[in-house]
Amino acid sequence: MKNVKVLWAMIIVLMVFSGILVNKFISGSVAPSDDGRTSVVLTKDERNLILEEMRAFLVSVQGISQAISENNMDKAAELAHKAGMAAEEGTPGSLLQKIPLAMKKMGFGTREQFDGIAETARTTQDATIARQQLDTLMLTCIACHSIYRLPEAVE
Repeated sequence: MKNVKVLWAMIIVLMVFSGILVNKFISGSVAPSDDGRTSVVLTKDERNLILEEMRAFLVSVQGISQAISENNMDKAAELAHKAGMAAEEGTPGSLLQKIPLAMKKMGFGTREQFDGIAETARTTQDATIARQQLDTLMLTCIACHSIYRLPEAVE
């Protein structure tokens, strides 16, 4: 009987701990912001990594847009692929824990949209569809910047 009580106590502790981890994964490390957006609280290095990623998104969007305008769909596919899920491999797990779930979905969704543009450019060579996909991708960027901010890290 004593072993059963110990077992139940361990199960409850594990469930509480798991609940805390799941909640942390969903909510991330956030704080309210005076401009109405949600501040994602990161270290200086984590913030710099995300800002670098966003700059890379902009460079990719510009390159893809130019390639589409020049009807160079092979180049558009190459640039889009590089900005897709293939670029996600180096993201540290500690950073993913701090980002709220909705922001993670937007980030992964953006990478998947880049992969979709790459696929369209590669398979259909249709500049009109690729341009429409790029326009949709930019709406995701605008939405994310409207909802979240990355305040300067205080260390």
